[in-house]
Amino acid sequence: MNKKAINVFDYAEKIMKEVENGVLLTGKFNDKVNTMSISWGSIGIEWNKKIFTAYVREGRYTREFLDNNPQFTVNIPMEKIDKKIISYCGLNSGRNTDKIKDLGLTLIEGEKVDVPAIKELPLTLECKIVYKQLQDKNAIPDEIKKTTYPDDVESDKPLSNKDYHIAYYGEIVNAYIIEK
Repeated sequence: MNKKAINVFDYAEKIMKEVENGVLLTGKFNDKVNTMSISWGSIGIEWNKKIFTAYVREGRYTREFLDNNPQFTVNIPMEKIDKKIISYCGLNSGRNTDKIKDLGLTLIEGEKVDVPAIKELPLTLECKIVYKQLQDKNAIPDEIKKTTYPDDVESDKPLSNKDYHIAYYGEIVNAYIIEK
């Protein structure tokens, strides 16, 4: 499988457009791979490093992967993608199912991280976590808390919206497009 190296900032507009629509964040821990949908993220420079910041809720299964193996890939479509992939990975927890297997996704070994890329979402950022920070719930404006972190929602489901996000700052150590 060929991979074409890219300068991530040459693709920043494409990446951010797709993040807004939903992309996959993939982690690996104890030889298990898990992926989840994200639609929050940013690209920038911090500490003189190219950074992708991903936001993951405290209760997500993916958090266990990121906290135990501080590496991840961001998997971004280059062309129109079956929205069922993003939807399925956002509505189902890897605690209960193998999303990669369920969707028939193809894993491609990473080059600078031990987390794989996903062939069907070929624009890939390989990231190593250099910093993480739980959001300060007291610093979030009330209007945002009401819509994003509602207190009046009763849920014991692992995919509830009551918990806050952790910002994972991943140094982009490699970026490429998997070629067909």
